[in-house]
Amino acid sequence: MSIPFSNTHYRIPQGFGNLLEGLTREILREQPDNIPAFAAAYFENLLEKREKTDFDPAEWGAKVDDRFYNNRAFQEEEPPEKDGPEKEQSQESVNEEETPVTVLESSEEDKEKMEFASIKIQAAFRGHLARQEVKKMKLVEGAKEETA
Repeated sequence: MSIPFSNTHYRIPQGFGNLLEGLTREILREQPDNIPAFAAAYFENLLEKREKTDFDPAEWGAKVDDRFYNNRAFQEEEPPEKDGPEKEQSQESVNEEETPVTVLESSEEDKEKMEFASIKIQAAFRGHLARQEVKKMKLVEGAKEETA
């Protein structure tokens, strides 16, 4: 006897969501006619890249997710300490912990790269739309010439 509804929760393997996001992004970008064949070619390409460069996007995505969810910022904060010399030490440790500013600088560079890439993608898409519009105009002109 089958149960139509169940409260079973399936666990998604680490990195699998990132692989599917990448595939979805490429499908939306390329707009292929045969999506299953495109997906097969996409994953074959990923396998070839992984074998050549030893870079696994699924493993990388799992590490990024793990870093996000296990970040210290999401853990409980310690209760504030009493007044006195201990407070001065905590302020010094805060100043020492502010050194990851270089991480922010590198992320600014990454943001600039991503912004440049997004502009490039948008320009390519606009060009694609313009080419489609020109095709339509040529078809309309060709149809008018045939009827005339």
